[in-house]
Amino acid sequence: MAERQLIERVLAGDAAAERKLYDAHVDRIYRLAYRMTGDETMAADCTQDTFIRAFDRLAGFEGRAALSTWLHAIAVSVILNRLRKVKRLRRREAELDNLPAAAAAVRPADLELKIRLHTAIDKLEENLRLVFVMHDVEGYKHREIAAILNVPEGTSKNRLFRAHRLLREELGKSDATPAQENGS
Repeated sequence: MAERQLIERVLAGDAAAERKLYDAHVDRIYRLAYRMTGDETMAADCTQDTFIRAFDRLAGFEGRAALSTWLHAIAVSVILNRLRKVKRLRRREAELDNLPAAAAAVRPADLELKIRLHTAIDKLEENLRLVFVMHDVEGYKHREIAAILNVPEGTSKNRLFRAHRLLREELGKSDATPAQENGS
């Protein structure tokens, strides 16, 4: 079924069409929300809020961009608003205490690197972290990110470049020995 036909059926009150639209996009919206929030409950809430807002505004969808791009723009707005409102604090150490026994087999060095990486990502400015997660983690193309964030494609590329540079610098700090830091 064509996207436009599906939208028309949803607008006409067809619950099956609404479910089909939801099912087609929910996983990617949730993954984006989870990657940005780091919290399952918050990600689920953001996903739900995204679809509530999208279905409320579906009549205003003009079709200039793909429906998925439009939905992701709504999701980004919902996620950023939630993060600003809550001013969440990551509790990575607490999450590590709750890992299942299977995770105990992970080497301590791998676990430390993962923690350092998450911490470094958390330190990124919000706009840099968003582009990094969308591009490097979720696999969005720069043209998609630009459309979702309503910025030029070059801005998306620049933000990703800056995020990579800052992550390298932050992770490099942890690798430096005291002698290297003192210039010895």
